[in-house]
Order: sequence, then structure tokens, then C-alpha cells
Amino acid sequence: MSGIYIHIPFCKKACHYCDFHFSTSLKYADEMVEAICKEIKMKKDRITGQVGSIYLGGGTPSILSQVALQKIFDAINHTFPVDANAEITIETNPDDLTARKLKELKQLPVNRFSVGIQSFYDEDLIWMNRAHQAREAEDCIRRSQDAGFENLTLDLIYGYPLLTDQKWLNNIQKAIELEVPHISAYALTVEPRTALAHAIKNKKQSPVNDNQSAAQFVILMDKLVAAGFEHYEISNFAKPGHHAVHNTNYWKGVDYIGIGPSAHGFDGRNRYMNPANNALYIETLEKNKLPESVEELSLNDRFNEYIMTSMRTIWGIDLQKINTDFGKDFLEETKHNLKSFEDKDWLLMDGNNICLSQNGKLFADHIASELFIVENDERNR
Repeated sequence: MSGIYIHIPFCKKACHYCDFHFSTSLKYADEMVEAICKEIKMKKDRITGQVGSIYLGGGTPSILSQVALQKIFDAINHTFPVDANAEITIETNPDDLTARKLKELKQLPVNRFSVGIQSFYDEDLIWMNRAHQAREAEDCIRRSQDAGFENLTLDLIYGYPLLTDQKWLNNIQKAIELEVPHISAYALTVEPRTALAHAIKNKKQSPVNDNQSAAQFVILMDKLVAAGFEHYEISNFAKPGHHAVHNTNYWKGVDYIGIGPSAHGFDGRNRYMNPANNALYIETLEKNKLPESVEELSLNDRFNEYIMTSMRTIWGIDLQKINTDFGKDFLEETKHNLKSFEDKDWLLMDGNNICLSQNGKLFADHIASELFIVENDERNR
């Protein structure tokens, strides 16, 4: 079943490491919600079957009022057939999940929270310029569970200068003790045009240490797998039965539409991209035009995307699928390119399925890039 991603471009504060599209001003929030609802209706024909997942990301969707969020869900339900068991996720920040907010969210069709914890240490949260405090991070999870929201995932970040290995172990242990069924953990990356990148360039902050990130990634894998989590994607761990439906569909190449400024969509052959500009997005929809641009993916592009996403998962790449979907030449070249990794203990091979070993997960991006096909030949036409 298809998915819907909705980008809500508002946040209380700008985290120093974040390069997502957002605004800290809610001045045009009402106009944005109207534009989002209009785009949903204008894309009615993009989904022919049922919707299996809806994901509200951002930004911070939980910053919107119950009325605003209900408008968006009403537009979706009036436009598309949503499966009764659809996974409906909303990204939230700990400081938003008050008892009052939880009561409001209970009135919406949301059945899963993605909570941006990042750290359980105040000094780390201050360094990141997060809007919440460590105590709120823990309290909001317990408060959500008490309110009946048990399908929770929390985000953690590792690999930043303030994070010692012991603090990282403590963060992981705290997440385990909170009994959430899903944990996402990301190595800090320094993105251009962020406050963190500027501070590092001006020597006001230490650069990210790749060895530290790698060591803390190994700690993460060992600790969570020992606690009964399945490491089903490089950055994602779940208890049995709690894989993220929406994100798993991304990695498996399932169609989805993107709604909101900077949102992307994918139909198997084309990628649709909205501008990362709130005013332009709203103005274009007011003129009854979709604000998107379209990128037609070549066969090479589609193959490389399959490799990039599949190699990050426990399902890995399927050689039979490569032969069926892309052809014998792609299959033979993939087999040839895999040979250099067979003796390095980086791959696990089971018939036609090839996935990364724990050691291989440390080099996931490198391995995928070595399997990419970049030449412009007959298959690309």
C-alpha cells in the first residue's frame, strides 16, 4: 500500500546541527495548513489503492494545534482510502507532549509517535540548542505511555564531541528502560549552512571524530541487540513486530506521495520535489498549481537507489530481483563488484540475498557506492 509523507515546516528553535527545511515563525501557519490540504486534494489521482502509512514530519508537526492537524487528516480521509490498520506517525518534541497535548492527540487518528529525544543529558541538549530539557525527555515518554500511546520510537544522536562512551551507554540504557519498542539512532553529521558547520569552520567547536562515531555505533549495535531489538536498518532497531511501516516502505521502494514544502514523492520511476520555500509553496497552490518539479529516474538511477536503500537493511539486496528488474548485465556487474568485499567479512550471503555483516555496517555507504553503476551506456537510455 502507498504512503503519504507530510512536511510541517515549523519549529520552536533551530537545532545547531539541523539542515531540514523549517521556520521558527508560525505567522503563516494557517495559510500553510490550507495549502497542504489543497495539495492533498490536487494529488487525488496519485494513489489508486489504499494508503498504508501516513507520516507527519518536519519541522515539528506537534507544534500545530489539534484543529490544524484535524484539518489535514480530514483532507486525507476525504481524498484517499486509508486502510483501517494504517500506521499514522507524528514527529514530536518532548516539550510539546504535555498532558493537554496528549489529550488533544488522542482525538486524532495518530497511532505512533516519533519523539526527538537526542540525549538524556542537559549539557548535550544545550549544546544542540534543543528546546527541551533532559527531565522532559524521560517524563514525556512515560506520560505518553500512560495516555495509551505505546507505539513509540525515540531518536538518539551519537558521535558529537560532548558524548563520552559512558554517557552514550547511559543514553542507550535509559531508552531501553523506558520500554519503547523502536529506537532510531543517528551519527551526527555536519551539514553545510548549519550553525554547527559555521562554528567548526571558525574553530569554536571541535570537528566530528569519525573514530568516535564508529566506536559508538558498535556500542549501540551490541547493546540494543542484546536487549532484544532487531537491527533491521542501519539507523533503526525494533522489538519484534514493531518495524516502522512507513520508513520500511521507503527502503523497499514502495510508492509514496510527498506533501508540503521541501517534501519528496516517488512513484517507482519518477521523483517529485516541492520547493523548500514556504512563500513560494503557498503562492503556487493559491494559483491552483502544484509547486513540484519532476525528476525522471534513469535505469541506472533506479538501480543505484535500490542498492543504496536495500544494503542498509537486514533484507539486503536480492540478486534475482536485480536480474528481473534491471537485467543480466546489471546482475553480472553486481556480482563482479561484490567480489572485493567477500573476503573482508563485510557481507552475509544466503543464496540470492546479500546483506551487511556487523563489520560491514560500519562501511555501508562505501560498499553501496562501490556497487553503483555510473557509466552512461545503453541501459541508461
